Amino acid sequence: MIRSYLSSLPARPGVYRMLGAKGEVLYVGKARSLRARVSNYARLQGNSPRIQRMIEATASMMFVTTPTEMEALLLEANLIKQLKPRYNVILRDDKSFPHILLTGDHAYPQIAKHRGARARKGRYFGPFASAGAVNRTLNQLQKAFLLRTCSDSVFESRTRPCLLHQIKRCAAPCAGLIDEAGYAALVEDAERFLEGRSTSVQEELADRMRAASAAMEFEQAAIYRDRIAALTRVQQAQGVNPETVEEADVVAVHAEGGQACVQVFFFRSHQNWGNRAYFPRAGAHVPEEEILAAFLAQFYGGKMPARLILTSHEPEDADLVAAALSAAAGRKVTLARPARGEKRLLVDHALTNAREALARRMAEGAAQGKLLAGLAEALGLEAPPRRIEVYDNSHIQGAHAVGALIVAGSEGFDRKSYRKFNIRGEELTPGDDFGMMKEVLTRRFKRLLKEDADREGADWPDLVLIDGGAGQVSAAAEALAALGAADVPLVGVAKGLDRDAGKEEFHRPGGARPFALPHRDPVLYFVQRLRDEAHRFAIGAHRAKRAAAIGKTPLDEAPGIGPARKRALLAHFGSAKAVARAGVSDLMAVEGISRTMAESLHAFLNGDA
Repeated sequence: MIRSYLSSLPARPGVYRMLGAKGEVLYVGKARSLRARVSNYARLQGNSPRIQRMIEATASMMFVTTPTEMEALLLEANLIKQLKPRYNVILRDDKSFPHILLTGDHAYPQIAKHRGARARKGRYFGPFASAGAVNRTLNQLQKAFLLRTCSDSVFESRTRPCLLHQIKRCAAPCAGLIDEAGYAALVEDAERFLEGRSTSVQEELADRMRAASAAMEFEQAAIYRDRIAALTRVQQAQGVNPETVEEADVVAVHAEGGQACVQVFFFRSHQNWGNRAYFPRAGAHVPEEEILAAFLAQFYGGKMPARLILTSHEPEDADLVAAALSAAAGRKVTLARPARGEKRLLVDHALTNAREALARRMAEGAAQGKLLAGLAEALGLEAPPRRIEVYDNSHIQGAHAVGALIVAGSEGFDRKSYRKFNIRGEELTPGDDFGMMKEVLTRRFKRLLKEDADREGADWPDLVLIDGGAGQVSAAAEALAALGAADVPLVGVAKGLDRDAGKEEFHRPGGARPFALPHRDPVLYFVQRLRDEAHRFAIGAHRAKRAAAIGKTPLDEAPGIGPARKRALLAHFGSAKAVARAGVSDLMAVEGISRTMAESLHAFLNGDA
């Protein structure tokens, strides 16, 4: 079949897609010459087992030519992220990284954590490997530089210092306890530290501390001492801080047993801003060079790469990858595999972390596999479940009711697949747990049937667990049967006698007698973890919904009143009740409120609309 395309293919760069019998995308690849690349697949020998299986499953192909090979590389990466073909190396977690932002649109700049588009004016420092790394650094930077972290609206509304000033984490510019020039000096110190000039900052603080001490200003000297200590803790938390590497991303890959781990370390301004492990989907016999090339193309899609990327292996088409990253970044990006010196030590350190992280993951996967096999045996399933869905509800006497879904499988909890459901059934009696469960399952499986009626995708569960007893299971079974999904294994987990952990009872649909597992059975502990995670997620969703409802005011529903006018009204009158009591002329005194709008708002708040 593949050979039939050769006569019509051009010897030009492009992207090809290999499709299965049902039109599903099996593989996306790029080529300098489409004709030459596809001809390799037409050969029956010399292919790895993985490639041979892919060729045998291919029923048709699609082609797109591009002006250059670099554009083919970028298109390939975008298609892989969008289509997630079975035989490609796929980066499954590519969310953006947090930065530290020093705002530049206010006389007293704010220091804050930032993630996403850089829409606000200011200086961005990072990337950091995780939100936790940013939070820890911000915590110490507050102590060292006393910069405000409050929003501009909070800053403008305060007249006296907040708690952060009392615990010596803010200079309180909101209350006028520091002038603009003094605050600007603190901002300058923070910028110098984040730029990597930490030694000069600490030396200056030490000089100021000695001068204050000599002048017998011991309280001021103690402030400088605490700031120096805070900066030292930041440096200690950052670990290895290279002297010869100002800005670089260090990327190391280790593959073993059909799995792979890629470790990425971020170095900016001679400082280590943390690392993160990734586990791209890569089948057996995929060389590490291919994994690395695919990872780099997908990882930096939408992210700004460092000027220097140090790698543990020479990625396939390294020059092409570097050219594509340079074009996307708008400046030169260099890929290098160092052989010696400090850069080589950084790469070796990242490679060791990749090897150890993969070993831990494989060990955890083996333990998880045993638990899933034990669960299948205990519940009488045909095979260990690949995807378990656990459902729970949370509400207070029916108010702010939410349903929750958590997902677990061979790699533990799959938090990207968690879902919450705002209970919408108007006919439900408040507190009707059975009705809520039916609504949640109906909505979930209706969507599943719409998106994958043949149940060929990975989103269909092999087991559904319900937090509840016979009544909940009966309601859930009715919902599934009504949708034609009664064959999905369904089990309810009830608290059991005295609602004690360890005495759980398992309920099946159809009136079967409940059963229990031995008290110290590892499978029982596993089920308890699943149920507790669903309970935690459901309670969190309920609390968030309740908190949002508490913060709502009648102004939220008022026609023509957006966030800006709402803030102006609340700032002028002090509360939503005061706005409701105001007359039309009083409302018109607020900036942005015309007579027509004031009359409309008055009528809405007083029930005359």
